[in-house]
Amino acid sequence: MKDKKVDETKISGFLDEGTEFSGTLKFAGSFRIDGFYKGKIESGSVLIIGNKGKVEAELFVNHVVINGEFIGNIKAAERVEINSQGRATGTIITPKLIVEEGAFLEARCQTAGHIAASGSESIDKSEL
Repeated sequence: MKDKKVDETKISGFLDEGTEFSGTLKFAGSFRIDGFYKGKIESGSVLIIGNKGKVEAELFVNHVVINGEFIGNIKAAERVEINSQGRATGTIITPKLIVEEGAFLEARCQTAGHIAASGSESIDKSEL
């Protein structure tokens, strides 16, 4: 049986507005959150926090786009984008950090050449 290649440009999972979820979330492909999520997220793909989304979590992802609110720690292997309506509070470790004009950012940030998006260990704030 052939392995299916995941198209990261397509949304493969979605938590809609009015939805609340807590726990550990693992996914392949892009995942969008417009509801409330609390816990831990692990993926080698893209996480999108929509305008109405609120996420309180420890993230281990490849790429995250924040349009809503994020509180917690992010370890992103590729990039973190905080768009103009986005709000991010916590710790961010990523090779590329993009913050649009109008965005809110209150975080300890570290950019590095290579970051593994593995959730096997917690983000150590002493790394900053």
